[in-house]
Amino acid sequence: MDHQVGLYTGVRDIDILQLKHNVVGLTRAMLALKVPVIVTTTTEKWWGPLIPELAEVLHGVPKIERTTVNAWDEKRVVDAVKATGRKKLIVTGISTDVCLAFPAIAALADGFESYGVIDASGGFSQTQVDMGVLRMQQAGVVPVGYSNVAVELLADNAAPEAKAVYGALGMPFSALVFGLRQYYSEALVMPGKRWVREVPLLGCRS
Repeated sequence: MDHQVGLYTGVRDIDILQLKHNVVGLTRAMLALKVPVIVTTTTEKWWGPLIPELAEVLHGVPKIERTTVNAWDEKRVVDAVKATGRKKLIVTGISTDVCLAFPAIAALADGFESYGVIDASGGFSQTQVDMGVLRMQQAGVVPVGYSNVAVELLADNAAPEAKAVYGALGMPFSALVFGLRQYYSEALVMPGKRWVREVPLLGCRS
């Protein structure tokens, strides 16, 4: 919801580069898991277009521009969500206390389960974010982090999507995890002796 250039200039509770990393990584992971993605903007003539990093990842995904403050008040948004046939929503937004909180809470009344991704959202002060998260929790929205919600959906590290999901999330230790996987896949076990092919040492990515 509303990851727009103009709104990003006001974010104060999270580093902007970290926010972009998280929301882009989450989006890539959802696409790898074939989870339907719905993207909205609000009043672009005021708040500008989607951030380019996200627009690139969402190339080909229809965008819904609206004027309503609460995205759930826009029929096209609700219809798009209902058309997916899913009952659980993973929601991000700028700002956390409005663009995320308002639709996440409103969707509950329509029978959806809402999960608010706090570290893939941003607010204009820490107090606003704290109050928004508290309000969501009181209403029944479940707060989650960008990586744990994707890993929970993945469910199995042996799944064919695992490499794409972990690669998308860009977690610092993911290179080590896949380095270990490569190590064990290349290990040769022979009776009475263990032969291991030499593999490169992988450091953690920042």
